[in-house]
Parts: sequence; structure tokens; C-alpha cells
Amino acid sequence: MDLSQNYVQTQISGLNEAELESRALIKTASGLNAIKEDWEARREDLPEALEKNRKLWTILASAMREEDCPQPPEVRNNILNLAMFVFQRTVDTLAAPEPRKLEALININMNIAKGLAGDGINLESEAKAE
Repeated sequence: MDLSQNYVQTQISGLNEAELESRALIKTASGLNAIKEDWEARREDLPEALEKNRKLWTILASAMREEDCPQPPEVRNNILNLAMFVFQRTVDTLAAPEPRKLEALININMNIAKGLAGDGINLESEAKAE
């Protein structure tokens, strides 16, 4: 492991669950945004980026269904509804790819990340770092 990987691993191990989720959402949103912004050159990266986002939302949705989930029922239902939208938009985007279809996925991820981050993470610097 080189020094930069060691640094990143040390940073990650010091984060709480909400901060990790926030960073994961930012990373997937940044990947989708990069494709949207450079559609012609990066379009072939779309299936992989959408799959990463779908996997992340599968994890989030699964967590909302756990019996010991600390979130109130309303929050759990809202996250599950968002997950269903993400899954539907993913299928739609794969079936008929268009850059504008990524905007909703990017916005959802960034807004949820902002809510999870609170004051602990600067979203703009996180998104640029990705």
C-alpha cells in the first residue's frame, strides 16, 4: 500500500457511518456528473457508473429495512421511495441513455449526502476531489 492509499484508509477508518455514506453518495454523484458533462467521451462509462450507484442505493434501502434501523419510520419510507425512483431511473437511463436523465440521480445523491454530512464535510471540496 502506497502512502496515498494509507492516508485514505486512515481517513476512512476515522469516519462515522453517516460520513461514510455521505462520501459514497458524493463519489457516485461525481462519477455520474463527469459522464454527463463529457457525454461524448465518457458515455461508455455509463453502465458501470449506474451500477455503482444502484449498488449503493441497494445498501441504503436494505439498511432502512433492518429492524434495528435508528431512523424514524417516515425517514425510512422516504429513503425507500427514493431508492425505488433511483432503480427505475437507472433502468430507464440504461434503456435510453441521455445526459439529462443523470441530473435527478446526481441531485438526489448530493442532497442526501448534504443531509448526512451536516457540518462535518465540505461537499464542494469532496466533489472536486473525486
